[in-house]
This record gives sequence, structure tokens and C-alpha cells, in this order.
Amino acid sequence: MEIAVVDYKGGNVQSVLFALERLGAQATLTADPETLRKADKVLFPGEGEASSAMEALRAAGLDQVLPTLTQPFLGICLGMQLLGEHSEENDTPMLGLLPFTVRRFVPDVAHKVPHMGWNNLQALQGPLFAGLTDADHVYFVHSYYAPVGEYTTAQSTHPAPFSAAVQHRNFHGVQFHTEKSGAVGTRILANFLNL
Repeated sequence: MEIAVVDYKGGNVQSVLFALERLGAQATLTADPETLRKADKVLFPGEGEASSAMEALRAAGLDQVLPTLTQPFLGICLGMQLLGEHSEENDTPMLGLLPFTVRRFVPDVAHKVPHMGWNNLQALQGPLFAGLTDADHVYFVHSYYAPVGEYTTAQSTHPAPFSAAVQHRNFHGVQFHTEKSGAVGTRILANFLNL
């Protein structure tokens, strides 16, 4: 199986590659359009800031390539957010693959921003979550979120519900870090590789 990890100089790429290796899967880190098109699976990880990430994608021509991919595709953390239409983070237009606007959490006394730590998943739907339940926890680090909507496949709260995962056609996204979420994250990555 050919696995491609999108190289747009986003953070957290190495830990995703290591997580795939632990599953016995070898992946190619690439920005080459033909390699991405030929891959059986594509992962789109990221940590960082939306406008800088979109600038890097545009510079590499990947903003035109990624929306045309038809194989199973998984965006992780910022990689999920960039699937949306727009982000409040520096007023950033994004890839427009899913109809959501990424919003900033509003902090309060009990809920700091960034949202950082382990939260459980709720209202699980779809193949990424096979074998998991609402009791399972994953690891989040983010200041921005996608609201719950028609493409939400898992939710979490901080304090209001937000999309912990989304899916539209072949495009899947998770707001949490699969590669830092222990056995639950490993199961989700394995489920993705089995799509």
C-alpha cells in the first residue's frame, strides 16, 4: 500500500510518520502532485497557523491538487481545519472541501485557550471509529475549532460541543492528534489504513 503524507512544512509530521511505522506502514513525505495522486492513502497532518499553512500550500500548488484527490484522505489537527471554507485565524480562506468556518474558542474561568489535554469522544459515526465508544479519550491541542454540523462524525466539548471529527466523501478529518492519543489514536489510524 502506498501512503503519502503531505509535505507543506507543517508541524507534527515526524510524529505521524513514526505512528505509521509503529503500525508497520511506510509512508512517503511529499509535495509532488503525481505521488499524491497515485497514493492509496493520503494523510494531511499539521500544527501551526492557518494563513501560513495556506500560503505554503498555495506556493507548492497543493491548494489546487488536494481537492482533486479521490482516495481516502485524513486531515489531522490543523490538517482537518484547512478542509473548511474559512478560518477566523487571521481571516483565512481555506481549501473549501467542507462547508464550515473555523472559530476561536472563547476562554472563561474554567476553560482556557488553547484547549489542551485529553477529552472523550461523543456521537461517534463512520468507519474511523470502528471498535471505539464514547468512553474513549483522545489528545487535543488547539485554539480554533469547527462547529458541529452535518458532516460531523465525532464531537467533544470545551465547554460547548465542537467537531472532533468530520467526513465528506473521501475526506476525513480529526481535530485531535491521533499520533499522541495512545491506543485509541493507533486504532483510528489503523481504521483509516483499512478503508
